[in-house]
Amino acid sequence: MSDNNTFNPFDPTGMLKNMRDNYMDSWSKMMIQLVHTDEYAQATGTMLDAWLATSQPFRSVMEKVFTQVLAGLNMPSRPEVISLAERLTNIEMRLDDLDAKLDELKQTTGKAAGSGKTKPNVAEKHP
Repeated sequence: MSDNNTFNPFDPTGMLKNMRDNYMDSWSKMMIQLVHTDEYAQATGTMLDAWLATSQPFRSVMEKVFTQVLAGLNMPSRPEVISLAERLTNIEMRLDDLDAKLDELKQTTGKAAGSGKTKPNVAEKHP
């Protein structure tokens, strides 16, 4: 393969390719400079705020429609799935706490058994 930066007089499209590459490089540099300005960030923020404000009523209607459709299909909606996930996370945390307490109890009873202490037998009667 030949190097792209060298001019080949036998390549009829070589000059066009070089022109295209130079054009794309200059546009790329200019757009990078434009995007990294505060004015561009403010303009983009303003446009996004306007778009979100105008699309909010449409989004609300669509959310209500989809909630009704999902209810009709006996499928959970997003809030129901989120609620279920929160409940499962709570159950998982409680199980982890119980597991930690059980491990702690095992360690304390293991130390007590290892130190020679025995539990008194309640079934035995003393005279």
